[in-house]
Amino acid sequence: MKIEKTPIDGLLIITPTVFGDERGHFFESFRKDSLNTYGVTEDFVQDNQSLSGKGILRGLHFQKNPHAQGKLVRVLQGAVLDVAVDIRPNSLTYGQHFSLVLSDINKTMFYIPPGFAHGFLTLEDNTIFAYKCTNYYHKESEGCVLWNSPLLEINWGIDSPILSEKDKIATDFADFKSPF
Repeated sequence: MKIEKTPIDGLLIITPTVFGDERGHFFESFRKDSLNTYGVTEDFVQDNQSLSGKGILRGLHFQKNPHAQGKLVRVLQGAVLDVAVDIRPNSLTYGQHFSLVLSDINKTMFYIPPGFAHGFLTLEDNTIFAYKCTNYYHKESEGCVLWNSPLLEINWGIDSPILSEKDKIATDFADFKSPF
């Protein structure tokens, strides 16, 4: 398992070592001790999974303290453009984002700590997205930043994704007051 830091403190790219042969493949998709080496010491308490068609955008979501969540995300089938936005006001990278493609082909995983808004755009039909969370979902603590806020300058590669009603009315980053 290879773990790489990104230009934004706390975000980690995890690339598993895949062992394959004519039967298929095997890899470790989670190792607590490896993540601990990079400062991820929270316990993961909840697993979530979604199925989406191509062009679905989910995000940019977060949970406020004391229910903030770290997430370890990956794609089981299909592909996504995955995006994390730093919403920690005391961070040197506040308002900056990092994105990468996660797919069933590259098997890359992405760790997003508490204090980030997170979202993804599905690039293929029947995409299955899975993630581990360091805290339980708490409806009253959820927040959402508008996916296409001009200040964020995220290149999603799409002008009109399919959005939930919640995501359509999210707060523009220009008006956003971080709870962190």
